Amino acid sequence: MGAISLLVGTALGYLARQSIAKRDHKALETKVQKRLDYAKKRSSEIISEAKEKYAEMIEQAKKETEEKNEELFKREKFILKRENAVDKKFADYEKKEKSFNQKVKRLRELKEEVDEMKKKAEEEISKIAGLSKEEAKEEFYRRLEKENEMEVMERMNKLEREGEEKYLTRAKEILSSVIQKYSTSQVEDLTTTNVSLPDDEIKGRIIGKEGRNIKTLEKLTGVEIVVDDTPETVVLSSFDPIRRQIAKIALEKLIFDGRIQPARIEEVVEKAEEEISDQIKKSGEEAVYETSIVDLDPKVVNLLGRLKFRSSYGQNVLSHSLEVCFLAEALAAEIGANTSVCKKAGLLHDIGKALDHQVEGSHVDIGMRVLEKFGVEKEVIDAMKSHHEEHPFESIEAVIVQTADAISGARPGARKDTLENYLKRLGELEEVANSTAGVEKSYAIQAGREIRIFVKPDEVGDLEAKKMAREIASKIQSELKYPGEIKVTLIREQRIIDYAR
Repeated sequence: MGAISLLVGTALGYLARQSIAKRDHKALETKVQKRLDYAKKRSSEIISEAKEKYAEMIEQAKKETEEKNEELFKREKFILKRENAVDKKFADYEKKEKSFNQKVKRLRELKEEVDEMKKKAEEEISKIAGLSKEEAKEEFYRRLEKENEMEVMERMNKLEREGEEKYLTRAKEILSSVIQKYSTSQVEDLTTTNVSLPDDEIKGRIIGKEGRNIKTLEKLTGVEIVVDDTPETVVLSSFDPIRRQIAKIALEKLIFDGRIQPARIEEVVEKAEEEISDQIKKSGEEAVYETSIVDLDPKVVNLLGRLKFRSSYGQNVLSHSLEVCFLAEALAAEIGANTSVCKKAGLLHDIGKALDHQVEGSHVDIGMRVLEKFGVEKEVIDAMKSHHEEHPFESIEAVIVQTADAISGARPGARKDTLENYLKRLGELEEVANSTAGVEKSYAIQAGREIRIFVKPDEVGDLEAKKMAREIASKIQSELKYPGEIKVTLIREQRIIDYAR
C-alpha cells in the first residue's frame, strides 16, 4: 500500500507539476507575445515618425536649396551688371585718354608755335630797340617796378604794421603778465657805509696814537675809513661790499668792546671775516631754497652767496639773479619753453661776477668755466651764456634768460648811472644816426629809449627811408650797449612852397 501510495503520489505530483509548468509556460508566452506586439507597434510608430521627419528634412533642404539658388542668381546678376559698368567705364576711360593725348599733342604743338613766335618777337624787339634780351627784360621790370612802387610800398607797410601790432600786443601781454607775477622793490647799493658812534670821543680812540689803529684797520680790511666832523658817525668807503661789511662788523665790535688797539683789531677782523663767510654761505643756501633748486654743488652755492655783496650799477647782483630766475621761469611757462632750464640759468647767469675781480675774463666766460667745472647741465650753460649777446643764441631758453635780464635791469629805479655816462650814451646814440648818409638831424629822447631821425627828402625816398631805419636800428644794436630797447623813428617830410601873386 505504501509503495502504491508512493507511486500514486509521485504520479499525481508529476501531473501537477506538468500542469503548473504548462500554465506558467502559457503565461510566459502570453507575456512575450504582448511584448512582441508592443515592439511591433512601437517600431511602426518610430518608422512613421522617421518618415515624417525625413519628409520634413527633404522639404527644408529643397527650400534652402531654392533660396541659395535665388541668392546666387541675384549675385550673378549684380556681378554681371558691375562687369558691364566697368567695361563701359573702361571704354570711356580709353576714349578720354585718347582725347587727352590728342589735346596734349595739340598743346605741345601750340607751345612750340608760341615759343617760335616769342623768339621772333624778341628778335624783332631787339632789332627795333637795339637792346639784348636781358637788357629788354631789365627795362621791363624797371618800368613795372616804377609803375607799382607806391602800391607795393603801401602793401608792405600794411602787412608789416599789422604783423608788428599783432606780435607787439602778444609780447606786451606776456611781459605784463610775467612782471605782475613777480614784482619786487628796488634798493640801490652804495659804495659807502655809515657806522654810528655812541659819542664823538670814540673817534680819537679809533684813530689811535699817531693813527696806528685806523691804519691797521684800513690795512687789514682794505677799506678807507673817513673820520670827519660829522657828529657820531664814521664813514667806510670801498667798492668791495664784502670788505665794507667786514670793516663795519669789526668796527662795531671794537666800539662795543672798547679795547681798540692793533692786536685786538687783528683778532676782531679775523672773527668778522669768519662771520662774513657764514653769512655768504647762508645767503647762498637761502637763495637756493627760495628757488627750489637742489642739485647745485656747495661751492656754487657759496659763490651765489658772494653775489649778495656785489652790485652792478647800484643793483644788488643776488637780488637781480633771483629776479631774473623767477622772471625767466614765468616767461618760459607762458610760451611753453623748458621752465627748469630757464629758472636755473636765470639764477646762475651772473655767477661769474663773484670772481670777476679775481679771475681774468668777462663775468660770462668766468661763469661758463665755473659751471662746466662743477658739472652743471650743458643746456643751462647754453641758456645763460648769451644774456649779454657775447655768444649766439642756441635755444629759446637763451632768449628768455636774456629777456628776463633786460626786464630786471630796465625796471625804473633798478639801476643808477652817472650824469656823465648818461650824456655820453645819448651822444653816442645821436652820433650813430648822424653818421648815416642822408640824415639831416637826429634827437635822442625819452632818456635814450627813443631816437627820432629827420632825413633829407630830396636824397631819401620812402622805400629808402624804410631800409635806412632798419640799417640804423641794426647799427645801434651792434655798436652800442644799453638796457632794454631803443625805438628808432625815422621821419621824411617834404614841403613844397609856392606863392600866388
